[in-house]
Amino acid sequence: MEEHGPDLVPLFWLAGWLLAVVGLFWAALRLPLETTLGRVQGWLYAAGVVAAAAGVCVLSNVALYLHDGHIDVTREKIYTPSAAAMRVMETLERDVQVTYFYHSRDAAGRRLRDVLQVMGRRNPHFRVRAVDPDKEPTLARTSGVRIYNATLIEAEGRRVMVQTTDESEVALGIQRVLRQRVIAICFVEGHGELPMDNFEFHSHLEGLSNHSHSDSSSHVIEMAGHGVGRLRRALEAQGYEARKLILATRKDIPSDCTAVVVASPRTMFLPAEAAALRAWLQKGGSALFLFDLGFELEPGLERLMAELGMRFEQQVVIDPLSHYQSDPGMVAVAGYDPHPITRSVSLTLYPGIRPLSLVPVTDRLRVTPLLTSSRDSYTRPVTPAGNQAAEGSPAQPQAASAPPEPGPRVLGAVAEGTIEGSQRPLRVVAIGDGDFASNSFFPYMANSDLLLSMVRWLAREERETAVASRIPVPPHILLTASQTRVVFGLVVVLLPALVVALGCFIWWRRQ
Repeated sequence: MEEHGPDLVPLFWLAGWLLAVVGLFWAALRLPLETTLGRVQGWLYAAGVVAAAAGVCVLSNVALYLHDGHIDVTREKIYTPSAAAMRVMETLERDVQVTYFYHSRDAAGRRLRDVLQVMGRRNPHFRVRAVDPDKEPTLARTSGVRIYNATLIEAEGRRVMVQTTDESEVALGIQRVLRQRVIAICFVEGHGELPMDNFEFHSHLEGLSNHSHSDSSSHVIEMAGHGVGRLRRALEAQGYEARKLILATRKDIPSDCTAVVVASPRTMFLPAEAAALRAWLQKGGSALFLFDLGFELEPGLERLMAELGMRFEQQVVIDPLSHYQSDPGMVAVAGYDPHPITRSVSLTLYPGIRPLSLVPVTDRLRVTPLLTSSRDSYTRPVTPAGNQAAEGSPAQPQAASAPPEPGPRVLGAVAEGTIEGSQRPLRVVAIGDGDFASNSFFPYMANSDLLLSMVRWLAREERETAVASRIPVPPHILLTASQTRVVFGLVVVLLPALVVALGCFIWWRRQ
């Protein structure tokens, strides 16, 4: 859980309250109990002292209540709201009513109750009510709640129900209930793309010789179990609506699609489909193109991408400097060109990625590199998927050529602006890999953060507070090759060497 920095202002008010209490104690010790004044003056003196003490006490407690602070002394900060949830609170400008139904004996439920109350004290627009359905069954029944840990979020006549014990999921629910438009993300299918209906299966490609995500994956066969279902689930948690789009059965892309996603197609598009994509972008649409190794673009689609300032090369990027584990074909990216998409993204990995060449465009379109490989990276040619040799037949010989010069390669780019015939500005993100969005790689490193940030930018919601939903995955420690070498040097080489050196030193001293 991310930690949110302490708010110092309530601590100053707490210090003022302590000073007021100390002042009252000092006054009680110093002021005389009896005076030499007359009876009436004595009564007035006593009443004045009591009134002053009561006034200081009431005013100090009111000030402390109005400037409530929260101090979490647990090591894990389990009673502190996440930074993302607090950012949602800070930007909340409309009234939101939250009713949380929890079991009073459930520790996780009690924790979320306390965290929501802390969040409610940070913003007067956020009103929280915690209810135990066993004690108030009528309220739970009238609200349509039949389960524990259910959060009913209401705002401006709309309501969202979230079942969770995580305040980040509640923050996502707040964003969903305040969103005043439907955001539909349309996944194009019909060309062997990674299907959005598959939620949890491992995504992989079976090549002619082995199981691989690298350049050999372009050698054909896609097995059952591939999918981008985890991406779909994460988008739906953000309040987006995921739809399937079969372009071959339509003349155009529906106007209610906010963004179009083409995730790793394997077969060539039809000319009419490429024309539909062009018409969609001319209307100011948004699109995410994930074109994997070996995919061959239809001439019309290739011309469209060139008009957008990008050309997908039939090559695979090899990065000896920055890669995952010991596979230089699994490129890792830790640094990004400045862009709203990559503002808060860390390490991402790409299991076999093709480079993009940026071509000149008109002044009406701005094309920006988004991902680049390291200075030591180079490329190897890849045969297009449609030209592969049949299984069991000898591979076609490659013409001898000079090895490419090492240097950074563009792995992904964004385009924003207008093309010929445009009615409104378009937005496009293009990446030379689709596997990183699949179920296998989506939850790891910052792949999910990058993909969700891309979709938010395409939906023109990049200024909204980013709240990531948690994706259940087995516990893994993922390291790049350089990180693996550092850990190996420290644990396997340095620590044993220190023990041996210490033993030799002790033996020498005893001699």
